[in-house]
Amino acid sequence: MDLVPSGTLVVRVALAALVLLVGGCAWDGPMSTVVPGSDFARATLWLYALITWITAVIGLLVFVVLLWILVRFRARPEAPLPAQIRGHTLMEIAWTIVPALVLLVIAVPTIQLTFRTQGVAAPRDALRVTVRGWQWWWEFRYPDLDVVTANELHLPVGRAVVLDLEGPDVIHSFWVPRLGGKRDVVPGRHNRIVLTPERPGEHWGQCAEFCGASHANMGLRVIVQASAEFDAWVARQKAAPAEPAGLAAEGKAIFARSACVGCHTIAGVSGGVLGPNLSHFGGRTMLAAGMWPNTPDNVAAWVRDPQRLKPGVKMPDLGLTDEQAKAVAAYLTGLK
Repeated sequence: MDLVPSGTLVVRVALAALVLLVGGCAWDGPMSTVVPGSDFARATLWLYALITWITAVIGLLVFVVLLWILVRFRARPEAPLPAQIRGHTLMEIAWTIVPALVLLVIAVPTIQLTFRTQGVAAPRDALRVTVRGWQWWWEFRYPDLDVVTANELHLPVGRAVVLDLEGPDVIHSFWVPRLGGKRDVVPGRHNRIVLTPERPGEHWGQCAEFCGASHANMGLRVIVQASAEFDAWVARQKAAPAEPAGLAAEGKAIFARSACVGCHTIAGVSGGVLGPNLSHFGGRTMLAAGMWPNTPDNVAAWVRDPQRLKPGVKMPDLGLTDEQAKAVAAYLTGLK
């Protein structure tokens, strides 16, 4: 049996490790922190870049000096014992003052950015959105527009936005890396984020504070649109859902007489507040806080057995048959 030479094995292992490392270093990923999509994210990235470059320069200097010391003062055969230095006043002063100056260079812009992003006054024409974190989904209320939606936050590009964060049950953390800022959503405490989206696009987000069994499945999408597209979306949200027909009409009847009405709101049908508002559910791209594409088959599977699609979800088993689930799915996906 031929054995792989040790040198070849090391090369192969090194190449495999390099491939794995590079494979995890996507620059423009859906939750990248180095592709800013707002003024808040851009300011944060600038501060991180400053700290990174300072750290890199310090690291390079340390390794160069260390290499010089290893070469210059390496042990030589029959060399006498070097002179022993018990103290050096200038060196003691230097390695006390220099780190303090480095920390000062980092601290000043950090404090400035903290105060600028925490205490910033919202512009008069800012769009206000109340963000509520539930176990395990996100509710978005636009108080000035009389619009309520869930898990997909729509924002206009180029307009200041004030996100008022509320926690009705446990502590969550609102985090959309491309828009910058991870801010806790705490019961009984008001936090907020002020930002201006700079370009259209879709940004992924995630709850970043452990909040229970399905914490890892508590995602969200932020859809930044041109002003005209955002206004059209608002108009659709404020319009009454179309009256269903056929299988969807049967699904509406099933929905209206089941436990769904106790948790969910659908304009003109039910007024529950414990679960996501479903008035325009069919217009959303994802289901279960971003876990599954919003398709009739996935919705039918969801109402038939929600625990299978999202372990830990608080939605109960409604006891629907396959045919009833398909009818409810036809009704819900038609609410656009």
